[in-house]
Amino acid sequence: MMLSHTILHGPRILSPVAASALKARRTQTFRAFYATIRSLRQPPPTVEVDDLDPPDNDFILSLLRANPSLRDTKSYLANFGVQPPVPEHAGSVFPSTILNHSMPSFPKEAPDIPVNKQPEQVKPSPSPILSSILNPVYRRTALVKLQGPFTNKQLDSIARGMVYLETLGLVSVIVVENDQARGDDGERSALIEEIMRVVSALEAQGAEARPVLGTIVRLGPKPDDDQLREPRDFIPPEAHVFPSDLVAIRSALRAGEIPVLPPFALDSFCRSVRIDANDVLGALARGMVEAAALDDKDMNSKPPDSHVDYSQDINLVPLRLMIISREGGVPSYARTGFPHLLINLTSEYDYIRDTYDPLWSKGKHSSLSNLSLAHTCLAYMPPTSSAIMVSHRSPSSLIANLITNKPAVSSSLPHALLQGNRKLTRDTPTLLRRGLPIQVIRSLADVDKAKMNHLLETSFKRTLDADAFYKRLEQTLDFVVVAGDYAGAAIVTNEPSPDSPEPISYLDKFAVLPSHQGDGTVDFLWVALHDESYGLGHPFSLNPNGGKEGKGEGRDLVWRSRNDNPINKWYFERSSGHMRMGSWVFFWCDAEKRLKVEEGRRANAGLSYIEAWEENRLSRWADVITKIPSVWK
Repeated sequence: MMLSHTILHGPRILSPVAASALKARRTQTFRAFYATIRSLRQPPPTVEVDDLDPPDNDFILSLLRANPSLRDTKSYLANFGVQPPVPEHAGSVFPSTILNHSMPSFPKEAPDIPVNKQPEQVKPSPSPILSSILNPVYRRTALVKLQGPFTNKQLDSIARGMVYLETLGLVSVIVVENDQARGDDGERSALIEEIMRVVSALEAQGAEARPVLGTIVRLGPKPDDDQLREPRDFIPPEAHVFPSDLVAIRSALRAGEIPVLPPFALDSFCRSVRIDANDVLGALARGMVEAAALDDKDMNSKPPDSHVDYSQDINLVPLRLMIISREGGVPSYARTGFPHLLINLTSEYDYIRDTYDPLWSKGKHSSLSNLSLAHTCLAYMPPTSSAIMVSHRSPSSLIANLITNKPAVSSSLPHALLQGNRKLTRDTPTLLRRGLPIQVIRSLADVDKAKMNHLLETSFKRTLDADAFYKRLEQTLDFVVVAGDYAGAAIVTNEPSPDSPEPISYLDKFAVLPSHQGDGTVDFLWVALHDESYGLGHPFSLNPNGGKEGKGEGRDLVWRSRNDNPINKWYFERSSGHMRMGSWVFFWCDAEKRLKVEEGRRANAGLSYIEAWEENRLSRWADVITKIPSVWK
């Protein structure tokens, strides 16, 4: 831009004041750009959108914003049973299903009669993926907690999201909760009125809805629960459902209607009483899974009846749990009270509850109870299911969650980029998954080598030279982060550096089983790696994983990857920088605490592009990393 300006208009002589202002402006511009990588910026203010009308193409825009990957698309199509088209047999006039050997064989054309054939008009065929998304053939269910009160405008926005989901094949079973209608004499009539408002809002958006005002759930634990000997790590609901109790919900689903339920239960005296909506949802999650299991058992044990139409049946197993409220997600200390992006309930549930700031309860009084609800429901639902806590202002995020089953922004991105991301607001939804336990191992003797070998060879699709690999780890191992029963692992070593007394922290292996790719394990594993290495020492790196628990000084983390590795795009987004070395790409992540402390010490001066301790480090790292031998046969 400056060069073309000089050519077209000739050189300009700026006054000293103008030159100084231009220099300051340039410095400010470069510093702002540099801040996206090396400093933490305050998020933009939240814009209230309750009073804005959605565009006419809001549904299509929501699909485009979801931006699903190929893996996301395959997962969606697998869940909703897209059926491939049946090819027609060449030369047949009638479908093969109606041919009968007793019928006479007719020629395709009458003989000796000239026929002037008109060229057929070829119609453009839509994309099969787009057609399958917009016309699902297999419908699934979602449990929805609608936690009001909501204004009419807000309720219209929520109903629009429910209709979008139904269009994509996910039918909601809604339980309505009204925080203001509690303990009053007219709470029952107020709840029924709220049910009818929800039904009216759904019908106004073009859906068919049915108020189910009769009691579905029964108060108290299930009769055979006291015989269970296995310990539970979740709080069971104070209600239960038998398969026969779900007749009203089945009827509504088969009729293509969205059932809307109040938080009522039948007590031991056969009275309909008001209970907590969380208990209703927990009972439904368990009851619907058990009823679906009985359906499958009956269908497998009995011969199929050709006269029965199963096309209107819907899989009762909940695919999603959606908690829609005015509060949104669970606040996170790592994001100054903004919501968590992704929660691994197995490893983080207790820690989030123990570190929850009481000040957050003023604006988000039900965050912990909804967190407990997700923990309970996901314990009954399949491992591939997920829960989402979302604000009424983000109905389109439900579509992205359904198609991708991922958070709005990846939680494993650098914190500087996360806090500068405009997608992060107080209304950003929180995605919750059952997840896997995370542990940090510092002794090679505690590593299950057989399971580690299986993980590495399955993930990399190569044969490991186990003797050479573990012989090297005996000398250099720093720690291993393991997800679940070796569903994923990150191996970090200390590589001696001849020019420095401090060893180089090297990410030797990062692997996740193919069966766990796309279910959040990759992000859970990388966040744990961050907390134990280059993110160590930051308050948001505190964790219950059994390692250093966030205490200590972080170190720069380096690693290498082949040029043709498909995961390199993912590495580019999470690294501080990279450098190409022949057939390798060399990545590194800067120690965050050291940079943050130095930035705070200099105040407005900011950081240099290359600090004193960073000089010549790339060549020093490269000399060591390139000499690490391969461990593959």
